[in-house]
Amino acid sequence: MREVRTPTPLQFGWLLAAVAATVAPHAIELSAWLVILCASLVAVRAALSWRRGEPPHQLVIVLIAIASGVGVKLEFGHFFGKDPGVALLAVLLCLKLLESRTTRDVRAAVLLTFFLQAGLFFDNQTPGIAALALAGTLLATTTLLSLEDDGARPAAQLRTGAVLLAQGLPFMLVLFVLFPRVQGPLWGLPADAYSGMTGLSDSMAPGSISQLGLSDAIAFRAEFDGVPPPPAQRYWRGPVLTRYDGRTWRPGLSVAATAPGYEPSGTGYSYRLTLEPHNQPWLLALDFPAANLPNARYTSDYRLLAEQPVRVRARFDLRSYPATAIGLTETAAALAEARRLPANVNPRTRELAREIAAGAPDHDAILVRTLERLRSIGLTYTLSPPLLGTHAVDEFLFDTRQGFCEHFASAFVFLMRAAGVPARVVTGYQGGEINPVDRSLVVRQSDAHAWAEVWLAGRGWIRVDPTALSAPARIESGLSAALPEWDALPLLRRPGLDWLRDLRHRWEALSNTWNQWVLGYNPDRQRELLERIGFSQPDWRTLAVLLGASATALMLLLFAWAFAQRRRYDPLDAAWARLSRKLARHGAARHPWEGPLEYGQRLSTAFPGQAEALRTITERYARLRYGADHADPHSVRELARSIRRLNLK
Repeated sequence: MREVRTPTPLQFGWLLAAVAATVAPHAIELSAWLVILCASLVAVRAALSWRRGEPPHQLVIVLIAIASGVGVKLEFGHFFGKDPGVALLAVLLCLKLLESRTTRDVRAAVLLTFFLQAGLFFDNQTPGIAALALAGTLLATTTLLSLEDDGARPAAQLRTGAVLLAQGLPFMLVLFVLFPRVQGPLWGLPADAYSGMTGLSDSMAPGSISQLGLSDAIAFRAEFDGVPPPPAQRYWRGPVLTRYDGRTWRPGLSVAATAPGYEPSGTGYSYRLTLEPHNQPWLLALDFPAANLPNARYTSDYRLLAEQPVRVRARFDLRSYPATAIGLTETAAALAEARRLPANVNPRTRELAREIAAGAPDHDAILVRTLERLRSIGLTYTLSPPLLGTHAVDEFLFDTRQGFCEHFASAFVFLMRAAGVPARVVTGYQGGEINPVDRSLVVRQSDAHAWAEVWLAGRGWIRVDPTALSAPARIESGLSAALPEWDALPLLRRPGLDWLRDLRHRWEALSNTWNQWVLGYNPDRQRELLERIGFSQPDWRTLAVLLGASATALMLLLFAWAFAQRRRYDPLDAAWARLSRKLARHGAARHPWEGPLEYGQRLSTAFPGQAEALRTITERYARLRYGADHADPHSVRELARSIRRLNLK
């Protein structure tokens, strides 16, 4: 039975470091009160360890645990889910740290740290998170090592922990490459499996898109085969909104098919789209994709949809033709829906529309007149427009005259419909930034945009971006170039931070490589890899055999390496070999069959002046190697020091 001991201050120090390194990365996701509670518990345990004080009474710890559970229940409304589970585990780990009295408690706390380190990957799987998890694992492993060898120096314990993790890396790589890939998130309970995902909504109201304007989070990346399209053609299509209730735009009726309802034409652009999870089915393809994507749906309003919501990072190889003509023939029902307006809203805008349409020969003329009128009004593009009331379009056009892209698109479409021209709102993303490190096009949430489409006889649906009337720089140069000076920009889009943006580009290029080769290693890529090395159509039996054979080979190599390292780096043998080499220079090398005591007798005869020192060294080595004395590090260092001080002159 294992002896139960009280941990030493050094062992408690390693445990404190492991717990702090494990809980700290979760602080971004945890509520403020949970962060304060966990930090307080760790600080109290550190103070008690420093002063060699006793942990609080068990009743105090139980009361804190109950109060924490009630707080988690009040915050999340339930216990069974990713977010409340991580919160409870963080508190329980810190409480276990606080009550730890024996080495058994330390081992239990270390096991909790391993669980909580795995929880880091529920919300984020970036290289930074992987590095933080690795650091926490290293400290937890070192804590366990310190329990087994409390006499070693901290640096030696940390080095041994790093060696153990390094020995596990080959096995990790084998498991990564050969273990059957499972698609889907790391957490699957419906309560909060996909919480925290950001992106476009399937509706639009004043302020809904401007909320994304300050987010530098990446929506997707595109890697083009060759030169990417110019900024004016970088429209990434999302929800198409046709129904309007006076304040909010929502999708209309659409039909999905396995092929697009248009014939691609003009210049085509081939690219790989790496889409971040957003829990929606739209794929945000560049207008307008060809029918080269299997298991996708093409809607009658020209969106590209996945069969299921995108809940994990996904990659698609696409080819788009931005100049394609769409909707040359349109159903009467679709056109009627694109003209419909609610009654008794925005009377001033309706009057303006009648004025514009009066005497116009056709819809083309109405479009030109509307654009000219909007240009003459003097609208201002801003991330922080004033709040609007019941008649939102009237107030925007005639009173505040300040708005974001959703205000421009909504007002324009309302004007066109009031003038009798079919029109609708399209939301998605516009633009993107070329990363100079890996040349990928990065599109962020702050690139979210809304524009309009009008239907003209003989021309079909025509894209019109009314935002460009007041802020043309938004289309060519992005959000930061179009906003007025008083608007707050995302931190890394502010002027004077070129060095910080350069660091971000490098980090994001590394993250993109990580996403493609690590997180993007899906069942298809695994099958392709195995087929390239000669395993055609591998099944689970093939994977099991390969996995077993690889693990066995690695284990044998590790045993051979460990045996060689022991023979090569045993400090006692190293000291004894140093003595033999030193004496060999004086013609008294040790024979392979010669034991330490016989060798000592021969040396005493050969070097009578140092006979006593030589007998002491050889006898001490014999006791440490073959006797009952324990070859502790201090005794071995003393022997090595005696050998270094030996002078045979």
